[in-house]
Amino acid sequence: MEVLYKSTRSGQEPVSASVAILKGLTDDGGLFVPDHIPALDRSLKELAAMSYQEVACEVMKLYLTDFTREELTGCISRAYNEKFDTEAIAPLAEADGVYFLELFHGATIAFKDMALSVLPHLLTVSAQKNHIKNEIVILTATSGDTGKAALAGFADVEGTRIAVFYPKNGVSPIQEKQMVTQRGDNTFVVGIHGNFDDAQTGVKKIFSDRALAAEMAESGFQFSSANSINIGRLVPQIVYYVYAYTRLLGEGRIQEGQKINVVVPTGNFGNILAAFYAKNMGLPIGKLICASNDNKVLYDFFRTGVYDRNRKFVLTSSPSMDILISSNLERLIYRIAGDDPQRNADLMAALTGQGRYEITEEMRARLQDFYGGYATEEETAATIRRLYDDCGYVIDTHTAVAASVYGKYVEETGDQTPTVIVSTASPFKFTRSVMNAIDDKYDSMTDFELVDELSRIANVTVPGAIEEIRSAPVLHDNTCEVDEMPDMVKRFLKMR
Repeated sequence: MEVLYKSTRSGQEPVSASVAILKGLTDDGGLFVPDHIPALDRSLKELAAMSYQEVACEVMKLYLTDFTREELTGCISRAYNEKFDTEAIAPLAEADGVYFLELFHGATIAFKDMALSVLPHLLTVSAQKNHIKNEIVILTATSGDTGKAALAGFADVEGTRIAVFYPKNGVSPIQEKQMVTQRGDNTFVVGIHGNFDDAQTGVKKIFSDRALAAEMAESGFQFSSANSINIGRLVPQIVYYVYAYTRLLGEGRIQEGQKINVVVPTGNFGNILAAFYAKNMGLPIGKLICASNDNKVLYDFFRTGVYDRNRKFVLTSSPSMDILISSNLERLIYRIAGDDPQRNADLMAALTGQGRYEITEEMRARLQDFYGGYATEEETAATIRRLYDDCGYVIDTHTAVAASVYGKYVEETGDQTPTVIVSTASPFKFTRSVMNAIDDKYDSMTDFELVDELSRIANVTVPGAIEEIRSAPVLHDNTCEVDEMPDMVKRFLKMR
């Protein structure tokens, strides 16, 4: 059955998956959502016998219904290949009585690789299917990981250019070094004087600037997005939840139909939304545990029904979660509002105007699948230290937020359901925070000395993504104010 994509904010005509991928955002500023969530059409036992690539095809074909199977398998095979350092692509590691789904074995050692390895290929096929002649300009805001993964995915991809904006003082040194050393004649990286929310809002404003779009078209360009707001990012993320469940089933760790809980460190809400979609496809997921850091806007939302961004923005050791406007939450709000675009649009207008909105009791009742929790900086560090001391397993700061929140969940509920914690980044990406959590004696070391020491104590080889930036030259040294972002894009495209 064909899946079409409609706007969360109006009743505009639905579009095909390839058009939704190309556009990124809807014309009215909303997000594309499927007109229905398809059910899995292969049994969990059948899926358990498949490779990651095969599972990806079985899941993605249900959403991307205007792609042929040949087109999909081509995109998937070009994405999930030797760029990943393990044949499993997304292995499960058992530690401390739970399963850590390691999503950091790709080219940039963060979970964004899972979707951004395949998105460039989906996008180029979408352009061909829709007879697009313009060059596609990928415009992305990043809180640290999306930027590098998008840059790596799109670098030197014919017919595309990519501009990434990141908060100049809001990412880790390793994250920044990965971005500013990115090769590729079609890449452009800019540090903004502001936080991630400023960058994300700036990108959304550029997308909704019709005069700029017309000017771009005259010059032979059109925008698309690699942020998690693009449905081409969200659909591939559903895959690894299905894959994780079926690995546990195939290894006899759970029985077919037995529920698992999923814990996701959450900022922009895309990763946990993908788990929600997987659950609604028929995957036996019990609780969706949403883990926040000190920027606990989502925790407060799940506890009170009020989403309020009017609060102090906190820079933490888990910067990819330092977000006060969780863009993908809009897709969930639309669903619990009964797929009512006007109701959703009113709430989003309140968020833009007053910085807050409150959902109804009826809508809150539809959030029973979710549990919101948060971890402080101290709790995050303590979790890294405890897991290393008890198990010899080293996790990054974002994963530690999730593990800490899971501990609180079990203490509060007593729920012993088998649990998968989503491990979103390699500890090598946040070496200083990780090593200081284990022992403050490491604080005097340089960043790369810490990398080598982490490799030694964890008995893990230094990832290639880290080795390649040790001596790489800085190729992007651009900075700007938030209101200068459109001008920076024009400069990159030589339109001024």
